[in-house]
Amino acid sequence: MHASQENTEFSFDSLPDAPPEGERWSSWDGATHGPKPRPDWVITALRAVESDLGVLKTGKEADVHVVRRWVPDGTTEPALDSYLAAKRYRTGEHRLFHRDAGYQEGRRVRRSREMRAMARRTEFGRELLSGQWAAAEFAALGTLWELGLPVPYPVQLSDREMLMELVGSEGVAAPRLAQARPPADLLADLFEQLRSAMVTLARQGWTHGDLSPYNVLLDGERLVIIDWPQIVDVIGNPRGFEFLERDVANMCRWFTTRGLHVDEGELLGDLVAEATSRW
Repeated sequence: MHASQENTEFSFDSLPDAPPEGERWSSWDGATHGPKPRPDWVITALRAVESDLGVLKTGKEADVHVVRRWVPDGTTEPALDSYLAAKRYRTGEHRLFHRDAGYQEGRRVRRSREMRAMARRTEFGRELLSGQWAAAEFAALGTLWELGLPVPYPVQLSDREMLMELVGSEGVAAPRLAQARPPADLLADLFEQLRSAMVTLARQGWTHGDLSPYNVLLDGERLVIIDWPQIVDVIGNPRGFEFLERDVANMCRWFTTRGLHVDEGELLGDLVAEATSRW
């Protein structure tokens, strides 16, 4: 959650030529930007300052840091202030690619040389895969945001770093669903939120591909789905229905263990019907 703020222009005549030690100027310039209209909390001023506040999450493919972006106005208080999640994909030599093959089926790049390099996991191929995962997640988030799905807004992409909305409040991230203990009377509404999101996805022919309570945040009474680099084309990927079935099973199991009876088979049948209705 972010407070509404105007992205206005400021005079920087009195500001230093370098940001404070340990910080950097805004990385907005030269990056690929998220879809318009942008939320009003997105700071685009080139003289904004970014501070890395530490690691939020570590993973096999990437680490996520909390970044504060703010615009100094010559006083002790920032003129504009927002918190972002910076997802930094690992370089090829530091990443694990054991899952890549299944998710990459159905995806293609234009040059056969690049396809061969990725298939053989050469150093060049691993670098291509690393960049492809970052670009795939950024593109997916932009599309899903425009569809109205509950995902973080993708602010920008630079090389292997993606800046996106930090879901939470005042720089504190919302908990993962796996760690949350929502009241029993909220469970039915949360399941309906999940179902609606999965139906919208299936209607486009997609499934998350790695959906679990660890990739869903509980922001107050709202579910937000994260971690989208492996989004799967249910029809185009030979294992698409397998991924869809696993996504459904993982999420239904969580609700069942919390005491809410859900029909896993019914949900899967509805999603399969939506995904195949386009063909």
